[in-house]
Amino acid sequence: QVQLAESGGGLVQAGGSLRLSCAASGNIFTINPMGWYRQAPGKQRELVATITSGGSTNYVDSVKGRFTISRGIAKNTVYLQMNSLKPEDTAVYYCNLVAHGMDYWGKGTLVTVSS
Repeated sequence: QVQLAESGGGLVQAGGSLRLSCAASGNIFTINPMGWYRQAPGKQRELVATITSGGSTNYVDSVKGRFTISRGIAKNTVYLQMNSLKPEDTAVYYCNLVAHGMDYWGKGTLVTVSS
């Protein structure tokens, strides 16, 4: 089993910044692809950013130039630096890790951006 723990969500004014963190633990011994997804009220979950085991990154168009995904020093730790936040970024953000042919998910952390 693999567990993911997210932190760093909260309330911020438009134009502000937040940094989300995610740490994996459990039965995992390699560096794996990880990512951040989000789900706004009444909408489907969408990909925000991903990072491969080799460090290549991918972003949804709406966050390019504002969000940065990166890996921490600890194995399978990932961050999402979110700058110039907009009200439309309000959502529950979920950490994702791919391992053993499966997708693992954290419980989510709420980000609220006020106008």
